[in-house]
Amino acid sequence: MTKKELRQRLEALGARVVWGLFAALPLDAASGLGGWLGRTVGPLLGGVNRVARRNLKAAFPEKSDAEIKTIIADMWDNIGRVAGEFPHLKRIAAERVELIGGENIDLLRDDGKAGIFISGHMGNWEVNGAVAAARGLPLNLVYRAANNPYVEDLYRKGRADACHALIQKGPEGARQALITLKKGGHLGMLVDQKMNDGVAIPFFGRDAMTAPAQAVFATKFKCPLVPARVERIKGAHFRVTVLPPMEFPHTNDNHEDNRLLLVRINALLEEWIRERPAQWLWVHRRWPE
Repeated sequence: MTKKELRQRLEALGARVVWGLFAALPLDAASGLGGWLGRTVGPLLGGVNRVARRNLKAAFPEKSDAEIKTIIADMWDNIGRVAGEFPHLKRIAAERVELIGGENIDLLRDDGKAGIFISGHMGNWEVNGAVAAARGLPLNLVYRAANNPYVEDLYRKGRADACHALIQKGPEGARQALITLKKGGHLGMLVDQKMNDGVAIPFFGRDAMTAPAQAVFATKFKCPLVPARVERIKGAHFRVTVLPPMEFPHTNDNHEDNRLLLVRINALLEEWIRERPAQWLWVHRRWPE
C-alpha cells in the first residue's frame, strides 16, 4: 500500500465516523456541529484561505480586511453546515424550505421534454436536488467525483434522496448526459466551477474559464434551462427560488448564442453571490492567477 493510499484510507475512515455522527444527530444539532467544525478547522487551512482572500479582494475591492475576514469565517460556517446536513437532505426538503417558483419545477416535470436545472455552490447547494425530487422531478445530477475514491460511496449515499441518478463529470459523463436529454430526462448542474478548457466569460469583472455544457446542451435540445438559487436563512432553514426558463439568444450563430447564454448565466450567479457573499464557495481557483 502506498503512502497516498494509506492517507486516503485514513481520511475515508475519519469521514465515515463524522458522517455517522452527523446522521445520528438531529438535524439542527448536526448542522450546528458542522458549522462549529467549519469555523474551527477552516481557518487553519492556510493555502485555501489565501485563495479565498485573494478571490474576495478582487471581487470586492471596496471591502476592508476586517469585512473580508468576516466573510471567510462565515463561509467556513456555511461549508461545515453543508457537511453536517448532508445525511438529512430529505427532511430539509420536506420541512425546512421556503419554496418560491415551485411552478417552474412543475413546468420541467410536466412539459414532456428534456430540461436542465442549473445552480451554483451557494447556501446548501445539495438541497436543490432534494427539493426537485420532493416536487416529483427526479434529476440526473452532474457532479465532480471525490478526490478520495474511498469516500465516493458517501457522496452517492448522501445524494440518494436528491436525485434519480448521478453522472460524473468527464467524457463518459458527457455521453451519459446527452443520452439522458435524448430520452427526455432532466439534468441538475452546478455551473460555477472553473473548467480549464472552458470558455472565457466575464465573472466579477474578470474572465473566468466557464464550462459551456449547460449552454451547448440547452441550445442543442431546445430545452428549458431553469436557474435555481438556495439561500440559507438561519441555521438549517432555507429559501429556494426557482426562476422561469432563461431566454435564449438568437443570433443565427450557435457559438455566439452559447457564449451570450453563458454571459447571462454568470451575471445571474454574480448577482446572487453579491447579495450573500458568505454563502458562496470562495475557495475555488475560479480565475487565472
